[in-house]
Amino acid sequence: MGQDAAGPGRATSTTSVRVRATADAAYRACTDPDALVAWRVPDAMTGVVHRFDARVGGGYRMSLTYRTADHEVAGKSGAHTDTFRGTFLELVPGRRVVERVEFETDGPAAAGPMTIITTFVESDGTTEVTLVHQDLPPGVRPEDNELGTRQSLAKLRALLEG
Repeated sequence: MGQDAAGPGRATSTTSVRVRATADAAYRACTDPDALVAWRVPDAMTGVVHRFDARVGGGYRMSLTYRTADHEVAGKSGAHTDTFRGTFLELVPGRRVVERVEFETDGPAAAGPMTIITTFVESDGTTEVTLVHQDLPPGVRPEDNELGTRQSLAKLRALLEG
């Protein structure tokens, strides 16, 4: 984690997991709305995909909602919800997914686009999946982002290995 070139308050976080699956299978989990909603959700939340168009220039809209009203971090789009839009900037099957993501929010601390770069490196029957979040909004603490991403990647591992 560290400061990004975008300026003060715009941090970067990097989180990885190794899965016993092919890079193509991991890539498909990032470009299928049913798979995405199954794994790209922190433990304390549930997800729903409102729309999804997996092509360069296409995108999606997704909401993550806390399971209970008792949670430490407030939602970015409402008291209990994070709704965001993503646009696919690059899709390279089995190699890389680049998205520009922006929360739907009135709060300046969570506003502004961030970039998520997901890479897949296959070796010896496993694939390392790495998510780099660049230009995190100032109100998104890198350590919170990394925790949620680690939880999501554990779900990805279970999905792919299950």
